[in-house]
Amino acid sequence: MVLILMGVCGSGKTTIGEMLARQLDWQFADGDDYHPESNRQKMAAGIPLQDADRAPWLDNLHRHILHWVECGQNTILACSALKEEYRQCLRGTLGLHQVQFVLLHAPREVLAERLAHRSHAYMNPALLDSQLATLDTPADAWQVSVAGTPQEACQAIVALLGAASRSAGGPERHCAP
Repeated sequence: MVLILMGVCGSGKTTIGEMLARQLDWQFADGDDYHPESNRQKMAAGIPLQDADRAPWLDNLHRHILHWVECGQNTILACSALKEEYRQCLRGTLGLHQVQFVLLHAPREVLAERLAHRSHAYMNPALLDSQLATLDTPADAWQVSVAGTPQEACQAIVALLGAASRSAGGPERHCAP
């Protein structure tokens, strides 16, 4: 399974993803690491990316997702995935039992406060409002509040994974790839 932690900047995708990967003994990948340098330069300058900027990046991530699923590598991917069309590109023809999105959300004030106290190589805090405006709330994603601690968000995600496993009729499994 590939679990995609999605949301705007400051929602804790990387922090929660790394913590969750350690807890579940899954692989972790940060979607930001797959951006071409031109995208990184735009974001660092506070210039929102356009769909044309994102298309090659999303295609690259989709190829990695396919590989992880084909190889049976349970993976957590941190990726903003703000628009439905981006999520469709990432998932392709894979089902919910193979790719599950988790929307990490919090009030704008909480996100802005977190961004004010962190440094990121190229994610400019000025992009928060454009990302919030771009976000299409997904109908099929699990929604997890990140207004509390990262540990609380991880607990909520683990509970959702367990519930999904039980409803699918299979044993609850959190195994390494």
